[in-house]
Amino acid sequence: MSVVLTGATGFVGRHVAQAARARGHAVLALVRDVEAAGRLPWLGACGLVHADMSAPPADWAGLLQGADTVIHLAWTGLPNYKSLAHVETHLPQQIAFLKGLVASGVRRLVVTGTCLEYGMREGELAETLTPAPAVPYAIAKNVLRQYLEDWCAQQGVVLRWARLFYMYGDGQHPNSLLAQLDRAIDGGETKFDMSGGEQLRDYLPVTEVARHLVALAEHESFAGTVNVCSGSPISVRRLVERHVAARGASIALNLGHYPYLDYEPRAFWGCARTLAALEAGS
Repeated sequence: MSVVLTGATGFVGRHVAQAARARGHAVLALVRDVEAAGRLPWLGACGLVHADMSAPPADWAGLLQGADTVIHLAWTGLPNYKSLAHVETHLPQQIAFLKGLVASGVRRLVVTGTCLEYGMREGELAETLTPAPAVPYAIAKNVLRQYLEDWCAQQGVVLRWARLFYMYGDGQHPNSLLAQLDRAIDGGETKFDMSGGEQLRDYLPVTEVARHLVALAEHESFAGTVNVCSGSPISVRRLVERHVAARGASIALNLGHYPYLDYEPRAFWGCARTLAALEAGS
C-alpha cells in the first residue's frame, strides 16, 4: 500500500512509520515542519508533505500522490485530557482536516480513538458497549467517531476506529509513568513516588500497538470499532515492579504519594476478541 500517516513525529507515529515500512508499504507523512521531520531517523525513508491541522490544504488530491489509505494519529493538546479546547477547537479542526482527506479519494481510513470513550465503567470493556465519555478529550474523540461514521458512509469510505488503551516504549511522553521511573533509576534515586498502584490497566508495548494499526489498515473488509489492547489487566504496581526488575534496579516504591486520577475507573481493561479475530483472518 501507499499509506498516508499523520502524527508521524509523535510517540505512536514513529513506530507506525517503521512498522509500515517493514511491511513493504510506502509511507507519506503529513507534518507541520518538513525540515525538522526530515532530521528524524524513523522518517528518513518516508515521503514528507507539509500539512497543518489548523489550516488544511486546498489541494488534498495533489498532496496525497494517489494514496488511498490513511492512518490518522494526530491530535493536539495532550496530555491535558480535561481541557475544553478538545471540544471547542481541536474537534472542529479534526473534522475539517479529515473531510478534506476523505474527499480527495481516500478509500480506507484508520483513526485512533481512546479507551476513555468508555467513561467510568469498570471491568472488561467491549466495543459493543455504548460510549459514555466523561472528559473533554474523550467526548471530542467520540463525537469525531460518530461524525466520521456518517461522513465516510456517504463517501463510500471504509472507516476503522481503533480505540487505544495504555502503552509504553521508546519515545513515550516524559511525564508518563515508566518514563518517570526510568529517569529516577538513571538518576540514582533511592525511591520512586507514585500512586497506590492498585489500579488495573491494559498495557501493550507501543511496537505491538503500531503493528496492530498497520494490520488494521491492511485488512480487506473490516469496518467499525476495535479495541487495540492486550485483553489482560495488570496492576500499575505490578507493571512498575516488573520494569524495575527488567532494569536490574534497586529503588523503593513510595506508594500512595499521589492520589488516583479522578477521570479513570479504578479497574478496567479491553476486550481483545475482535482484534484477535481480525488478525486471525476472520
